[in-house]
Amino acid sequence: MKHIKSMTVQEIEAVLKELGQPAFRAKQVFSWLHKGVSSYEEMSNLPNALRQILTEQYPLYIPKILRRQESQKDGTVKYLWQLEDGNCVETVLMRYHYGNSVCISTEVGCKMGCAFCASTLAGFVRQLEPHEMLDQVLFAQIDSGAPVSHIVLMGIGEPLDNYDHVLRFLELVNHKDGMNISMRHISLSTCGLVPMIDKLAEKKLQITLSVSLHAPCDAVRDRIMPVNKAYPTEQLLDACRRYYKATGRRISFEYAMIDGVNDTPESARLLIGRLKGLPAHVNLIPLNHVEESPLKPSSKQAVARFQKQLEDAGIPATVRRSLGGDIEASCGQLRRTHERRE
Repeated sequence: MKHIKSMTVQEIEAVLKELGQPAFRAKQVFSWLHKGVSSYEEMSNLPNALRQILTEQYPLYIPKILRRQESQKDGTVKYLWQLEDGNCVETVLMRYHYGNSVCISTEVGCKMGCAFCASTLAGFVRQLEPHEMLDQVLFAQIDSGAPVSHIVLMGIGEPLDNYDHVLRFLELVNHKDGMNISMRHISLSTCGLVPMIDKLAEKKLQITLSVSLHAPCDAVRDRIMPVNKAYPTEQLLDACRRYYKATGRRISFEYAMIDGVNDTPESARLLIGRLKGLPAHVNLIPLNHVEESPLKPSSKQAVARFQKQLEDAGIPATVRRSLGGDIEASCGQLRRTHERRE
């Protein structure tokens, strides 16, 4: 049975109609759910009898905080949530000058196998439901007291591998009677599932598509990202061109700077050639430490040199500020459990 918090207003209306309730009750229930209530008893403008029926037929579960860590450097907060079935995912709340951003997980574990990422180490378990994504935003906001204005789908999992549930989550979190977070304040990251990028393009959403490129050519990308064997670099970039043509939205390319792997002047030259003519922004990410990985971050000098090459060629490039490194909350460090695999 679908969780009531994963339902649209129209779907809740249909449920309530079966219970003999007027249509306006659906908006009331939806609004309460998206305020993060922990029980129907808090829905003070609903009849007692309806609250009781909903409690019995559509029980609410509030994710449990198993661990909360706050960075002593920048105030970033990382949550380890326990879901209703006992599985766990991590979420990160980041504070920026323009507002507070939440990085959410879309799956329990990840099947993509990228060599530089901790999220894939413990394997893939299942996809998250829309309400499980929504709850990460809601309860990070409630626990921290920090109003959330931006969302990034860059936590554990590949969002486009969970396409239908992610699209429903976007619809819910954008709803005017819910959290009402603008699509332009939402970024969705993908490692490059070409058919799903094309499918997403058809929706013409105003989100930012962030493509985890991390390499200028197949020889390098094959080595660190298994997905490249299914969808090689040129196929991926062609899909990005189609996406831009369909949506008019500039694409952000994520590029983890890995010492001796993808950070040479030749790598920059190849990347410039690949991105020529594609409205894009390159987000350079100094590789973050993952205990199980032998890969090392590029030097500051190599990152600066790489950035300058791109900018001199007319490609906007920034170096991502690393937040939460002291609590393993940075890009590529999230896990579905607090346990290390031996």
